Amino acid sequence: MTQERLWQILDPSWADPRVLSALLCSSAAAVVLLKWLGHRQIQQKMEEARRTRDLALERMEKAASKFKQENPGTQTAHVLSLTMVELAEKLKEGSLSPESVLYSYIGKALEVTREVNCVVDFIHGCEDQLQKLKKQKEKGLLYGIPISIKDHINCKGHFSSGGMVKFLGQVKEEDSVIVQVLKSQGAIPFVKTNIPQTMINYDCSNLIFGQTLNPLNHQKTSGGSSGGEGALIAGGGSILGIGSDVAGSIRLPSSFCGLCGLKPTGNRISKLGVISPLIGMKSVTGMLGPMARDVGSLALCMKALLCEEMFQLDPTVPPIPFDEEVYTSTKPLRIGYYEGDGYFQPSPSMKRAVQQTRKLLQDAGHTLVPFAPPKIDYMVDELFTRGIFSDGAAHLVDCFKGDIMDPNLKSQFNTYRLPALVKRILAIILKPIYPRIARDLGALCGVGSAKNLWDQHGAVAVYCTEFIAKWRKLRLDVILCPVLGPAFNHGYAGKLFAATSYTNLYNVLNFPAGVVPVSTVTRADEEELKHYRGHYGDPWDKRLKEAVEGAVGLPVAVQCVALPWQEELCLRFMKEVETLTHGVKRNM
Repeated sequence: MTQERLWQILDPSWADPRVLSALLCSSAAAVVLLKWLGHRQIQQKMEEARRTRDLALERMEKAASKFKQENPGTQTAHVLSLTMVELAEKLKEGSLSPESVLYSYIGKALEVTREVNCVVDFIHGCEDQLQKLKKQKEKGLLYGIPISIKDHINCKGHFSSGGMVKFLGQVKEEDSVIVQVLKSQGAIPFVKTNIPQTMINYDCSNLIFGQTLNPLNHQKTSGGSSGGEGALIAGGGSILGIGSDVAGSIRLPSSFCGLCGLKPTGNRISKLGVISPLIGMKSVTGMLGPMARDVGSLALCMKALLCEEMFQLDPTVPPIPFDEEVYTSTKPLRIGYYEGDGYFQPSPSMKRAVQQTRKLLQDAGHTLVPFAPPKIDYMVDELFTRGIFSDGAAHLVDCFKGDIMDPNLKSQFNTYRLPALVKRILAIILKPIYPRIARDLGALCGVGSAKNLWDQHGAVAVYCTEFIAKWRKLRLDVILCPVLGPAFNHGYAGKLFAATSYTNLYNVLNFPAGVVPVSTVTRADEEELKHYRGHYGDPWDKRLKEAVEGAVGLPVAVQCVALPWQEELCLRFMKEVETLTHGVKRNM
């Protein structure tokens, strides 16, 4: 009866199969057209962003060329050869001008980005900042120092893309707090640097600005997500950069590019004025921190940032100034160490780096104590992965609405966007064969409810208490451990997100952790890599072996860790490691 009434209302011609077929075809064509138009609109936004970047680079080139023509006697090579501490001293005493330093680095940054594609914008206000410096009576700790800034950190008059189309065109009306503080200390932010799309990846590629290469070997990634910073500083185009870190995003590019990098305690430095796809996620702590070519530069940067200006602009930052006495102490340290975390077998060079550094520290009079991170599988799967993706990765998946996914992320994000039921079924199927991958899939389902989220937060607190208790029982000052490396071949980072276990542990714990390069990959390391099997013998272990192949001569680093709010002790330990390893290099 209902069907009869419906056909009475509808036009009888609709029952004609040819009409129905035409309607279906036209509907399908309309859907295809709408998708094409949406895709075209996205492409146009990306093309506009690239044009803006190209114009910014042209402006940089004109500024550098003009200064060079007007000041032919500038000793650019000399300026670029100085450490940041030396540079700061010469700028303060007046033997070098801020102009000669800024334009020397602008010229070098252009050279580096043409080679490895790391700069995404020229902060044109740097020339105004330069003029303001001349009028200031007091010279800040970073007077005249040019600084590069990671893309997602807000700078007035520029957009912060996050590698995503949805943020393009949103020009920021004011500087982030960290940029304001840097400027108040006399620094000159001059470029913004590239990142991976969404930043939840440790490669450095997005469809807006393209792939950033490692300046030490173009077949390798510079790391991420602060990969543009890593490439620019390692290439000599910046002396100090500001990155961010939620799973290793400062430490991994530093490891891959042979730099020093510090991930501070979560709220030691203000994060106001920074965009993120993970706003609201509290289980894993992200933070901002410095990257440079030596530890002294990191310490000077932290000293400058931890000032009254920072504490006034962001009252949520504890007003704890830099403790110079702790940083300069020569008291022997009691150092815990481990060569592997038990989740991913370290590459031969990672293990050797810790072994050699441990011996140097022991010979220098420090006490070395074996340490094993507790319940590492549980930490990675239940605390890190289930924590950072507590929403089942829903926020990240939403980021791609109105965007196109970078091919480097497809393996990673195609897993994230699977329905929770499919993830659970796959986890059950894979458990007997690949237990580690199965656990990861289960963790990617998230927590499921507010109650479970509270339980997850409680579990993180309990784990942190257990970790500190073990630390205290051994009476440790600091910990020496591996950092993932050497630099990966392109295309592997997105397939091995769980390999960040060595770094993400200290985001879960919210401990300060820094990276110091101590060696380079040897032919013996490469030969030993041929026998690498990993702890599980699963596809992840196979990929890790492939990812680090062909790295002879590339840097290898170690990680230095301290308890929360002890950045000065962490830096002091990093400085000790740097001094001892440099001494070995000089003797060789």
